[in-house]
Amino acid sequence: MELSPDAVVRERERLRERGPQVVALANDVRDDLGGAFGVDVDEVTERQYERALDEVFADGALAVNVAALAALLRELDVTDDYPGFVVDELLGRELAAMLAGRQPLRLLAEATFHYADVRADSAAAGGDDLDAALAAGFQTRVPGWDWRETDPFGVDPE
Repeated sequence: MELSPDAVVRERERLRERGPQVVALANDVRDDLGGAFGVDVDEVTERQYERALDEVFADGALAVNVAALAALLRELDVTDDYPGFVVDELLGRELAAMLAGRQPLRLLAEATFHYADVRADSAAAGGDDLDAALAAGFQTRVPGWDWRETDPFGVDPE
């Protein structure tokens, strides 16, 4: 695999094309988790997904790593899948974390990745992990969870 600036741009476009599927999966996850926690969660829109994707790819160091993980997952397939379970889960979890941002969002995206992965469906071993990582990472990154709107633990600098 060779990662050039042009390859990173192409990867961003591939991920943009996945928008409808990723947003649908992100909203399914938000609906289920919101119900489990007894809260209403705003839906992710395709426009929010695109803006968040653009933010990620505007940071070159982040963009090249996201592009690499996405490309690896897209191409990954393992005969009978189970022997490759560790590698596709590892790559997917890390991609979700990168997309979400800093802690604690990073950890939340990793945990959410596993939930989204159960709901995702693809013919290739890494394909469902790619969609699950995108859904988990971006649903964590974009607004919509009320608890993210306030910060009762933040200490104002004096």
